[in-house]
Amino acid sequence: MAVASDHPALWRDQQFLLLASARTISVLGNGFARVALAFAVLALPGATPGRLSLVLACQALPQLMFILVGGVIADRMSRARLIVVADIVGAVAYAGLAVLALSGHAPLVLLCALAVVAGTATALFSPAMDGLVPLVVPAGRLQQANGLLRVGTNTSLLLGLALSGVTVAWIGAGWALALNAVSFVVSAVLTARLRVPGRPGKSSSGWNDLKEGWREFASRQWLWAVVAQYTVVVACLNANAGVLGPLVAEEELGGARAWSVIVAAQALGTIVGAGLAARVRVRRPVLVAVLATFPAAAPIALLAASAPVWAVAATMFCSGIAADVFAVLWSTTIQREIPEESLSRVASYEWFGSLAFAPLGLLAAGPVAGVAGTRVTLAGCAVLITVATALALLAPQVRGLTHRWGEDGLPQQ
Repeated sequence: MAVASDHPALWRDQQFLLLASARTISVLGNGFARVALAFAVLALPGATPGRLSLVLACQALPQLMFILVGGVIADRMSRARLIVVADIVGAVAYAGLAVLALSGHAPLVLLCALAVVAGTATALFSPAMDGLVPLVVPAGRLQQANGLLRVGTNTSLLLGLALSGVTVAWIGAGWALALNAVSFVVSAVLTARLRVPGRPGKSSSGWNDLKEGWREFASRQWLWAVVAQYTVVVACLNANAGVLGPLVAEEELGGARAWSVIVAAQALGTIVGAGLAARVRVRRPVLVAVLATFPAAAPIALLAASAPVWAVAATMFCSGIAADVFAVLWSTTIQREIPEESLSRVASYEWFGSLAFAPLGLLAAGPVAGVAGTRVTLAGCAVLITVATALALLAPQVRGLTHRWGEDGLPQQ
């Protein structure tokens, strides 16, 4: 592993700056919503762990149901335009959630309906965003661009998380959700200014597009092996972040402020990890990415062991570093290895596989914790992450896929 040279010209690219600014601002709002939504639901009359699980599962389920449709649409129309639509839909959803939280009257049906809308917006956004970066950034700068984008978004997330606990404690979760809605509007305005190449018209059906995307996905062992791994990993991480972690924080650690410190520590780690991943030259990117998943189990195990806040926060910081090393190497590998015309569809299959158990994890976390205990459920999540990651290493292409680097620090085809 070596360190690549800097390429400051990327920051002088207006299109990249627009993209980075839009992502940074929308993620700032998500930093507020990530803490606020859980505590907004828990603060409502009659709140239970099961009710929280249901609302979060309603947000996650549409991401799974519509992600493949989002991939097909993103490969058939302007990806930037689709992101604008997704941002507007997300703004409407979070504005509605904010109104319900601020009013103190939030029927479960309305909470779940707005959560479904928010999840649908994510399903449209994610494949489009994965396919947009190669249209804005030169091929040789993809890893640096992915790293810089994540440095910006992770810094913004850290700021949002750091302020969210104070906002929730002082003026309520509803205002934090409202700020997220505003951030989506600003992101939509900035993204609308991007100028990217138009997509050629297609005469094939959406069903044929899906089959073509599946062939591209299934023909690469390294791709489906890691996606299978993350089917388990994402479900466990979502259960921890959305339900189990807030429950432990509420019961033992001091509430929203303690949990915001823990998740902010992870966000700080992701900034360091993204900055590192933007600069390193890795010959076996998928192998390194999979190995970087192991630290994700450590903070969950410490929560299960009733460790103090500072210990959990320290391991969350380390897991954040590893998580963004994974994210940058993984995104760059997909963008380099998959043809651009089918990139969003392949990305949608990746998202679909990774999110396959996420709604189940969120839906089951509260009831399982109620029966088996929160700490036992957390310990089970830590074990599942470790086993799934170890199994992914058995795939030969995971260990064997290589990238070559030139003397100028840029990848060679």
